[in-house]
Amino acid sequence: MLNYLQNYQNDVVYTWELVNLDRILGIDHGDSRTGLAVSDLMGWTAQGIETVHHKGNIKILLNRIKEIIAEYNVNKIVIGYPRNLNGSIGPRAEKTEEFIKILIDKFGLDVIKWDEWLSTVSAHRDMIDMNIKGRKKKDIVDTIAAVHILQNYLDSISNK
Repeated sequence: MLNYLQNYQNDVVYTWELVNLDRILGIDHGDSRTGLAVSDLMGWTAQGIETVHHKGNIKILLNRIKEIIAEYNVNKIVIGYPRNLNGSIGPRAEKTEEFIKILIDKFGLDVIKWDEWLSTVSAHRDMIDMNIKGRKKKDIVDTIAAVHILQNYLDSISNK
């Protein structure tokens, strides 16, 4: 695995050692679709990977997450955690708690719950700004929401 970056300018080689080679996986979990995003090698930015259309089949989703963990060398998961407007825990959060337990049991990684409040609303705004319409919106809204969740987490740890 590449553990350094090189830049060539005016016949001079500049090399930077990458301290953090592990990535963080961001998840916007839903009953039938789940958006996935991954951090860059430096842990600065979140990039959308895909929306898994699993239609409630947890095996399909877990198999895809397993592939992504291996492909991107993921060492931590950040999952959107839905709270009610008053901060209480509702049925959606309870389902997320169940999914978190499955992720921990299956992959043995740290899973961080991150408030996903307005992540989908922000994703819809982004799609309006990008002039994305129709069926395409449904296909990528969860991926964009996962990017928002992960980027918010990355921003919070970079400010410490």
